[in-house]
Amino acid sequence: MSDQNNLTFGIGQMNCGSCVGRVEKVLAGIDGVQAAQVNLAAETATVTVDAGFEPATLAAALEQAGYPAELQTYRFSIEKMSCASCVGRVERALAATRGVVSATVNLAQEEAVVQALGATAEEVAQAATSAGYPARQIVDRRDSASRDDKKAEEAAHLRKMTIVAAVLTLPVFVLEMGSHAFPFIHRWVMGTLGMSVSWSVQFVLTTLVMAWPGRQFYRIGFPALLKAAPDMNSLVALGSLAAWGFSTVALFAPTLLPEGTRVVYFEAAAVIVTLILLGRYLEARAKGRTGQAIRKLVGLRPKTASVDRNGEISEIAVEDIVIGDLILVRPGEKIAVDGKVITGASYVDESMISGEPVPVEKAADATVIGGTVNGTGALTFQATAVGGDTMLAQIIRMVEEAQGAKLPIQDLVNKITLWFVPAVMAVALVTFVLWMVFGPDPALSFALVATVAVLIIACPCAMGLATPTSIMVGTGRAAEMGVLFRQGAALQTLSDVQVIALDKTGTLTEGRPELTDLRITEGFEESDVLRLVASVEAMSEHPIAAAIVRRAAQSGQSLAPVDDFASLTGYGVSAEVEGRKILIGAERLMLRDGVELGDAKNFGDELGQVGKTPLYAAIDGRLAAVIAVSDPIKSTTAAAIAQLHDMGLEVAMITGDSRGTADAIATQLGIDTVVAEVLPEGKVEAIGRLEIGGRKVAFVGDGINDAPALATADVGIAIGTGTDVAIEAADVVLMSGDLNGVVNALHISRHTMQNIRQNLFWAFGYNALLIPVAAGVFYPLFGLMLSPALAAGAMALSSVFVLSNALRLRWVKPVTAAQEA
Repeated sequence: MSDQNNLTFGIGQMNCGSCVGRVEKVLAGIDGVQAAQVNLAAETATVTVDAGFEPATLAAALEQAGYPAELQTYRFSIEKMSCASCVGRVERALAATRGVVSATVNLAQEEAVVQALGATAEEVAQAATSAGYPARQIVDRRDSASRDDKKAEEAAHLRKMTIVAAVLTLPVFVLEMGSHAFPFIHRWVMGTLGMSVSWSVQFVLTTLVMAWPGRQFYRIGFPALLKAAPDMNSLVALGSLAAWGFSTVALFAPTLLPEGTRVVYFEAAAVIVTLILLGRYLEARAKGRTGQAIRKLVGLRPKTASVDRNGEISEIAVEDIVIGDLILVRPGEKIAVDGKVITGASYVDESMISGEPVPVEKAADATVIGGTVNGTGALTFQATAVGGDTMLAQIIRMVEEAQGAKLPIQDLVNKITLWFVPAVMAVALVTFVLWMVFGPDPALSFALVATVAVLIIACPCAMGLATPTSIMVGTGRAAEMGVLFRQGAALQTLSDVQVIALDKTGTLTEGRPELTDLRITEGFEESDVLRLVASVEAMSEHPIAAAIVRRAAQSGQSLAPVDDFASLTGYGVSAEVEGRKILIGAERLMLRDGVELGDAKNFGDELGQVGKTPLYAAIDGRLAAVIAVSDPIKSTTAAAIAQLHDMGLEVAMITGDSRGTADAIATQLGIDTVVAEVLPEGKVEAIGRLEIGGRKVAFVGDGINDAPALATADVGIAIGTGTDVAIEAADVVLMSGDLNGVVNALHISRHTMQNIRQNLFWAFGYNALLIPVAAGVFYPLFGLMLSPALAAGAMALSSVFVLSNALRLRWVKPVTAAQEA
């Protein structure tokens, strides 16, 4: 068996010889696998497969067995794609390559993302190139930047060719159409040039238009036709050449034509080429704008930074910074990479990353993010992540992956457009035959006009651009609002969600306890009680103790020395401070030590009923204070839940906290459904119950214990301030730490899907309506025929409309204005 039938790839999570046996058994059981050899040391497998083997079945089998195959992901720029049918052909060519598991092609970006097992980038690129669409791998953002430069050059070239074509076409249009529309032009032409010279001038100018600015249509369209894979270029080439060919025969060999059919359509051929060039130029300009969000993100990165190495400060390129470097940031400068502040204090504008407009205070031990802007202070920080590991690089990667995604709705579009061009050619042929058989004299002229109009107007460009352009602009705008779609398909799924399930701690609440109530009893001073209680609690590591100490620090209290500290398990703590006996704990501690609670017990019970934890403090045997500690609800939570209700969504809370606390918070916030006292697996079961009846559920969480629920829900939304585990399990990441991001994610998702549906309705409706018009269905009723020149204009307008409509997403406003920088 040749190497062409061998696949070598990495396998994860193998750690012993028994794993090797299990993996080999799984591989041997897959249809089409002839032999399998697994290497534990290299963590690789080599399989010999039948011709036409589907690598996706192998990847799925290994994933199910718990030993996932390590897929290589390649990104390519693809040239010479002009319409949706090109997308289908490139995807088929890539998918047929040995080792390719999946291939997604994006017409708007002119890119392909390929996942492969054992296939090299060169092999994959060669497959697309051999199909007539040259491919080049994008290795890093510099490759992408050079590709952007190339797109700009292409747009400039199209602009130049459009101007040349227009200059050459204008005399042809005036000579022919001007003569038809205005009698004085006809008289002038006949009296000065004569019909023969006028037609000869039109022939020369039209031939120049087709051979110079328009040659790309013929250079690409006819080879595609010969390969039985016609595309939009083929339609334009056939239509314009048919008009030019008939006119040339009419001019130079009129005896070959039937009596009464000697007319020319040079202006149609010239105008077709010119208008389609104009459409492509406008399309290229609009495509450039769709990727603006990525370019903005890339532009956030500074090029150089001041680095302190061995006591010497020098300006070096950001690419040369390594982990551990000390970096100096002056006021107003951009922070080069992610790091941890060593010295200095400042406020940093992180709005371009999180969407939060308020600058964040930074001091020693605080983390800083590359690309954010320092305020008026100076900072020295140590680099903790560089290159592709920085948060900004990861955000760029997420946005790119989301923009290149293929939504479920796109599959239907691709299936239709793959057969669209051949179907149009068949319709054009039927149109020609019907006009020749049933049309009035001169039948040949009518048949030619109708056939060329059908070929020209039925452009599948708008269909191919309808979805990817909206995805690119929508996900880019979402990133500017602090919403990152890690999975592109989540953009569509989120728009259909009916239930939003929320974790409590860290999602609805701040995620750490705070002292919320402090009632002092008669005979005591608040400042004195707080100082004494905080002094004792400073000896404890409990989160509630930390909340009390934080409140004392905020009040400017200095702590006193503590003697005889004791932690009383299940009760609280005791100690002696400045010769005074201090007791802090639950009601049962006060009862045990004979401390009278009196009316304070009623107040404590009220606090417990609203989800707070009541504590009592006694000094020298007398009750001094009732203290309430709770995890406070974020200030933005209530408004965000009200917005979710306004959007027609049911809101549920799923938490491991007590039923009483959960019910109290749900009542306060107006949450519809509460599931409390559940472990992580219980959250998964709760989501399953919410999905009964086919409802789609999005789950929002931030902790490690939320990861299973995030992965199980139809859409998992992670709060960006949460754990890495939660973020990895989610489909959508919110850079801000509150629920406003959820509202904005739903808002941009719905707007984007609405935009896609508008585009598809226009693209398909346009063709469904105008192809019959071009074929001449209105001629028997009204005597109307669609000019091929008008067909070319309408076709160009279709693509421009779709792109312009997608670009409207750039101005979608966040529902909560505070989210936008």
